[in-house]
Amino acid sequence: MRGLLAMSRFIDRVTAFIGRFVAWLVLAAVVISAGNAILRKAFSISSNAWLELQWYLFGAVFMMAAAYTLQTNDHIRIDILYAARSKRTQDWIDLVGHVLFLLPFTVLMIWLLSPYVWRSFLSGEVSQNAGGLLLWPAKLMLLAGFTLLFFQGLSEIVKRIAIMGGLIADPHRHTGAHAPLEDAALRQGEPGND
Repeated sequence: MRGLLAMSRFIDRVTAFIGRFVAWLVLAAVVISAGNAILRKAFSISSNAWLELQWYLFGAVFMMAAAYTLQTNDHIRIDILYAARSKRTQDWIDLVGHVLFLLPFTVLMIWLLSPYVWRSFLSGEVSQNAGGLLLWPAKLMLLAGFTLLFFQGLSEIVKRIAIMGGLIADPHRHTGAHAPLEDAALRQGEPGND
């Protein structure tokens, strides 16, 4: 299990680095969007390339940050089913969900996207819009995002098994969407916290 946990830590480091890096792409998209709007309104200058670049950046943020969102446990759950369960049951739900749903879905997407991206790259596919950008970099972001999500899913499975076996502490103590608020309310009601 030590080797698997070491692999999990490596995946987590890579995911965290990429997740923090792509967060800056939001700023780049905002600057490009604002600059494009100012140029269009003030000087009647515009380009489809700038619009497409905004879309590419947004897509890159969404796809490349998905694994980081999974790692930090900030993804959306159906709290009606999840939050009311014991921590042990939540761990089982996470483990089964990752093994039966997340990993097969990411493998399917990687399998389907690989030839799609490769054909686009080989053909030098370009947007049909006048002045548009190459399409393969955007398609590559899809493939990269699902690949990163696959590896982060493996990491989460290893960590969940280790947590359930008592080998490591759970880094995500809070379990439902409102857990931090509920903990604060409980602390507020304790003697000496008024």
